[in-house]
Amino acid sequence: MTAATSTTAIAQSAATSFIPDTVRFWLRAEGAGALICGGIVYESIGGNWWLAIPLLLLPDLSAIGYLGGLRLGSFTYNLFHNWLIGLAVLGVGVAMDSSLMLFAGTILVAHVGMDRLAGYGLKHTTGFKDTHLQRA
Repeated sequence: MTAATSTTAIAQSAATSFIPDTVRFWLRAEGAGALICGGIVYESIGGNWWLAIPLLLLPDLSAIGYLGGLRLGSFTYNLFHNWLIGLAVLGVGVAMDSSLMLFAGTILVAHVGMDRLAGYGLKHTTGFKDTHLQRA
């Protein structure tokens, strides 16, 4: 084993455990809270529960960007899998009194919560399984 290989192996080992279990617990709890709140808001604005599951999975279509490579894929995936976009869409929905924007924002926030609860995070450009929550 060369020094470079050894250093790489150590760095990869450290990267897989760079988030302590206690922090990971809170990130998943945060995700559960967002998913539950998203469901409550979805119900309160009259969301159709038959559409809830397909709509919750819709943001995952953003992974199609990976057909264009890791950089494009991580960008398109992260665009639809962060708190900022979902909360911004919710805010626009409230400001414009737009049911469509409220539904879209609610789904985006709930989807991000669902992903965080499952342990999925924002993608790095190094690989689909490399996220801000874990390294492959």
